[in-house]
Amino acid sequence: MRLTGAPAAPPAAPTGAERVRSVLAAAHSMTVVIDGVRHEVRDLEGGDVLGRLHLHPAAPAAGDPGPLPGGAAPAVRLEFTDVAPTPVRDRVRARVTVLGRLLTPWAGEGSAPGATACVEYGRAVLETARGTSYIGLGELDGARPDPLAPYEAGMLTHLLDDHPELVTLLLRLVRPLPSAAVVRALPLALDRYGITLRLEERAGHRDVRLPFPSVLDEAGQAGVQIQALLSAARRRSHRNSLPA
Repeated sequence: MRLTGAPAAPPAAPTGAERVRSVLAAAHSMTVVIDGVRHEVRDLEGGDVLGRLHLHPAAPAAGDPGPLPGGAAPAVRLEFTDVAPTPVRDRVRARVTVLGRLLTPWAGEGSAPGATACVEYGRAVLETARGTSYIGLGELDGARPDPLAPYEAGMLTHLLDDHPELVTLLLRLVRPLPSAAVVRALPLALDRYGITLRLEERAGHRDVRLPFPSVLDEAGQAGVQIQALLSAARRRSHRNSLPA
């Protein structure tokens, strides 16, 4: 029970490591920079990029591959941009950079690293509107992609294109209630913890998380949790319409 007057706990949200894994799991493209030379890689087909790489700690254990013949392993940087699937202002939600050294030859321009590509892992950098965080290999190994990551874009665009009235209904759950300054509300993000709406004003915007009643374990549970939010919004709307 929360004590009266105590600040409410912030809605649950993915950790930095979970966010990185989810961005990589849903990525369709990336930029690979090897010793300053950029390679654009497309058609990743939404597969988890880390499943195509062997990530090694900075001090490789015995038996791990050594640097490429002829010199030190080249520095490698994998760059990903997480873009909102809906037409919100400032659509870039996050940027992820994986830093390390390439221990096996690069497959070539326009190609993704194969299953045998090995990288001496340095760190992952997550940049969002909330700031920058750094993810070590242990954190990354311990995290898993959000179960909704591969389906999020389709679910959000379906909600906006086919059921825009439900987005308006969800605004009933926002506290404090949106003022007349809000000119547009759009779904911004969806994860196992809840849905995020972007409230756009004539100048600026703010993002509001609406947590699910319970955290999802698999994508098939999303429909029930979204319906629970909509039912709560309808009840709140009904209460507000009752005479004083």
